[in-house]
Amino acid sequence: MTIQSIALIGTGVMGMGIAQIAAQAGVEVRLFDVKAGAAEAGLAKLTTMLEKLQAKGKFTEQVLNETLARFMVLDSIEQIAGVDMVVEAIIENLEIKQSLFKQIEAIVAPTTILATNTSSLSVTAIASNLQYQGRMAGFHFFNPVPLMKIVEVIAGLATEEQVVADLLELAQRMGHFGVRTKDTPGFIVNHAGRAYGTEALKALGEGVTSISEIDRILRDGAGFRMGPLELFDLTALDVSHPVMESIFNQFYQEDRYRPHALTRQMLAGKKIGRKVGEGFYKYNDGKKTNEAPVSAVPEVTNFNAVWITADREQDASVLRDYIRMQGLVLDSAEQPAADSLIILATYGEDTTTAAIRFNVDASRAVSIDLLTDFAKHRTLMPSIVTAKNYIEQAHAIFAQDGQGVTVIAESVGFVAQRVLAMVVNLACDIAQQQIATASDIDKAVKLGLGYPHGPISWGDVLGSQRILLILERIYANTGDQRYRPSPWLKRRAQLNLSLLHSAAV
Repeated sequence: MTIQSIALIGTGVMGMGIAQIAAQAGVEVRLFDVKAGAAEAGLAKLTTMLEKLQAKGKFTEQVLNETLARFMVLDSIEQIAGVDMVVEAIIENLEIKQSLFKQIEAIVAPTTILATNTSSLSVTAIASNLQYQGRMAGFHFFNPVPLMKIVEVIAGLATEEQVVADLLELAQRMGHFGVRTKDTPGFIVNHAGRAYGTEALKALGEGVTSISEIDRILRDGAGFRMGPLELFDLTALDVSHPVMESIFNQFYQEDRYRPHALTRQMLAGKKIGRKVGEGFYKYNDGKKTNEAPVSAVPEVTNFNAVWITADREQDASVLRDYIRMQGLVLDSAEQPAADSLIILATYGEDTTTAAIRFNVDASRAVSIDLLTDFAKHRTLMPSIVTAKNYIEQAHAIFAQDGQGVTVIAESVGFVAQRVLAMVVNLACDIAQQQIATASDIDKAVKLGLGYPHGPISWGDVLGSQRILLILERIYANTGDQRYRPSPWLKRRAQLNLSLLHSAAV
């Protein structure tokens, strides 16, 4: 069935966003909200916005008039009868949604498609009290709907295949990428997004480095659009923390989704983010007022020779070339001289462990993270016994060309390594669970979360063997189940296959 008319129940920001793109795609839209005057107010606001866009030349006056003519505000819910599809965009409460759809089912025809915009509730559970459960599906958009070109089409246990096909076709007409997903906690995007924030919180809780530096490493070095902690401030912890807890509990306390006590404490203290003026940062008129500047570069006049070793020869080569370009003395002996600065390029380890493995003096050793873009930001990690003058030398050396440098406390897997490895691993595990195809996961997460790469193909870019090595070493060092590699990742890394590779069976 080609969907030509919909009823939109709930005319808040999400509901009106869905209504807008539906009408612009040529679909007749009926608007209803249980709150008196809400539908009229929503349409008035949307009309003003569309008129402004038309005035800027985004579309013609004829298109504007045709779009607005497709809207109808309803006085009662009974007036939804006769539409091809009903979309619900109300409060995230299972009982309220179940009650609403039971009411809707009594009004519309048995062939009318029923869709929920839920972001976290089970579609199967929402449909459980319906007489015709097969026509119910999830149709989950992201805010702001017109700009976020992704919609998850969620098939509950009883959802008919034709319903999924009809929704995917409608999504395409609306100009959005419709991605099919199983009815699992968090679906695809909110599920995959658990790794970025929770691992950053874990690093912060361990005292690895400051709030500002965690954000700087992941934004400037790893290429994320926003650091995870400033992102929490934007989305607000009264939204983010319950979602983290919900997904963790829905997966029966699976360690990969484990939240952190810090956000629960901040939520209790009402430090929930930008909208209240304070979260991880403090804000004035929406702007940060206390973001720490990049650490000052130590003044060093005398440099020791630099001895380099690495897990990968290409990393050692990058570092040797850099040292030569800075006009410094390179110690090329098989083992470092008695006073040489020791630079270790390693993965998934702390500096103490790496120094022991390479049989070098930990008091002169500083590790560097080369998983991220060396040309944009450098993260250095001394051991707990590295002498201050060697730390300062390393900092000054790697800041000589003007790039930002962060010196962190000793930890397993730096910051970016552990976060990126978790992002890739969790996406691979979603593919392993067959919640969606690997390529669909990649595209959905890139569109939905704004990552610079899809999380699975990002593993290919970084090197699946490196990601696997990071996870295996952190897991071995900590014993924490959250770091165990997904079979999807492990098998493909071992066979040197793309992480997007799908098995024939």
